[in-house]
Amino acid sequence: MNTEIIELTHIQVLLGYVFILLVFFILKRQSIRREKELFIATLRMTLQLVLVGYLLTVIIENPHPLVTFAVITVMLGFAVFTVFRKFKGRLSPSLKRVALFALPSGSLIALFYFIFAVIRVEPYYNPQYFIPIAGMIVGNSMTGITLGIHTMLTRFTDKKEAVMEALHLGATPMDASRDIVNDSFDAAIMPTLNNMLGMGIIFLPGMMTGQILAGVSPVTSILYQIGVMLGILGGVALSTYFFLVLGYRTFFNSEAQLKTML
Repeated sequence: MNTEIIELTHIQVLLGYVFILLVFFILKRQSIRREKELFIATLRMTLQLVLVGYLLTVIIENPHPLVTFAVITVMLGFAVFTVFRKFKGRLSPSLKRVALFALPSGSLIALFYFIFAVIRVEPYYNPQYFIPIAGMIVGNSMTGITLGIHTMLTRFTDKKEAVMEALHLGATPMDASRDIVNDSFDAAIMPTLNNMLGMGIIFLPGMMTGQILAGVSPVTSILYQIGVMLGILGGVALSTYFFLVLGYRTFFNSEAQLKTML
């Protein structure tokens, strides 16, 4: 098998931007006003990836545990900030504190288990493994917890009367909120489960594709992808579960009554 890596030149990469022109043409033809978003998204993607590429090169060539953990901290900080911005004005201070705990906790548990128990990286802080895997777990956990928050906020609003009726009949806040929590958890993990269902037959995931293009054996790439997907599932499940089992309580006061903010 030929494992030689095909190096892309700047000209070859520029040729890929033809697809941007194609999308721009379709937007103009269909009178869909997304040209600005297309331009900003393309520019940000290019600049961010170029900067991250050079930064990772320096970090990987000069590994240090403090630098690795600093990068992970920044990732988690941006993930939490993104969640807060997504629900600006809709999250109470107590719910923000829950998210600030749940997202990092669930992501880090899954990440450290994967690093120490599954692939057993030496040294453990090796940024070549730590940072890309952390990015995948944190990014997917952020998406999962975002879906969980959205569903929970919507359900508490839509089912306010049903929750209040259950409380009046003697149900605890936990019992009155059980269906809401379960629906929110289901919504959070569903995209990850759908990805797992389609992998290998409908599509090849990005990590596996990248490794194969880099000359790694497909079998080795598959094993890594299986491990990473299980880590992602764990991160999404833990982050969302922590948020939901702690978050639903913020909708009730100390006397087990539904707060009037809904």
